[in-house]
Amino acid sequence: MKHILKAALGVVAVVALAACDNNKFVVDGKIENAADSVLYFENVGLEGVQVLDSVKLSEGGSFSFSGEAPEAPEFYRLRIWDQIINVSIDSTEIVTVNAKYPQMASEYEVSGSDNCLKIKELTLKQMALQQKAIAIQQNTGLGIRVIGDSIDKLVDLYKEDVKKNYIYKEPYKAYSYFALFQTLGNWLIFNPRTEKEDIKAFAAVATSWDTYYPHAERGQNLHNIAIEGMKNQRIINAQNQDLEVDASKVTEAGVLDIALVDNKGQVRRLTDLKGQVVLLDFHIFALEDSPARILLLRELYDKYHAQGLEVYQVSLDPDEHFWKQQTAALPWVNVRDENGVSSQTLMLYNVQSVPDYFLIDRGNNLVKRAADVKDLEAEIRKLL
Repeated sequence: MKHILKAALGVVAVVALAACDNNKFVVDGKIENAADSVLYFENVGLEGVQVLDSVKLSEGGSFSFSGEAPEAPEFYRLRIWDQIINVSIDSTEIVTVNAKYPQMASEYEVSGSDNCLKIKELTLKQMALQQKAIAIQQNTGLGIRVIGDSIDKLVDLYKEDVKKNYIYKEPYKAYSYFALFQTLGNWLIFNPRTEKEDIKAFAAVATSWDTYYPHAERGQNLHNIAIEGMKNQRIINAQNQDLEVDASKVTEAGVLDIALVDNKGQVRRLTDLKGQVVLLDFHIFALEDSPARILLLRELYDKYHAQGLEVYQVSLDPDEHFWKQQTAALPWVNVRDENGVSSQTLMLYNVQSVPDYFLIDRGNNLVKRAADVKDLEAEIRKLL
């Protein structure tokens, strides 16, 4: 994908026409006050953020990026340093974005896409929510409990607004998908792991995507997330009733696939381990307690690997060389997500803190996560 600098109105018209003729989309516009800054055009994919193109802006700030039109809605972003503008593309549309740096994330105009207009609305709402939450936290006259309750009420009102006016209104739209993954700080606003009503929101969008985009990978991932949430709810409900849950009876959720490069340079897919019991582990080797955790995993691996246990460990360490040194002698699958704690995979698995782990049965079904496990070794033995 190559960037195209806008030179004149006539040239842009030709480029736009060619894009439509060749089943392409165009994202163009102008970023003022950003001369000599590098503007990145990135794909926000299921496996992380990938830089597709970039351009060093001139005094005028004009830019133009193009790409192949996706078969289902796809998400991209324009970025200068930490200032980000999110856009979605679902056809051969031409999306125009005009902004001023350094407030481009909040002060921009977008045209050519109703979805992008809605995404802007949602972004501004999320920013306002965060500002209100920060103001409550900084109010020294409030106690900890009052602060927590006040922020919870704020978030609940936000969720009701977004569900009513965005998600349930048009669940098949790209902006509804976008809304599901908004955050407040490092926390997902819609949390399908613990909130029953949030599971319904994910399921509503997943079902609509089945109809409009039946083969879309994003739709399947939404189903997996929703079903995992329902499984967790069943487990929680059973525990509340002092019932014991047989993990083998809760297996309808397929695993969300991960495909990352391991420490030997090979792409390793989580789903390729079907037929084995997998401990999916999210880890940072630079953490102080990493050696003790690795020792525990090593003992479990040595004891049960011959019976079918495998470890798929996802490192979030920023230093690739350090990670390779730490994993050189480890016998299990070691991959690294270069996006670190900003990984899209963390969001999809709803990982709120690291380290964290999940257990996956031989059928590639996610069974439990760390918060639901009292005795890891006993749970592994059950699955084997």
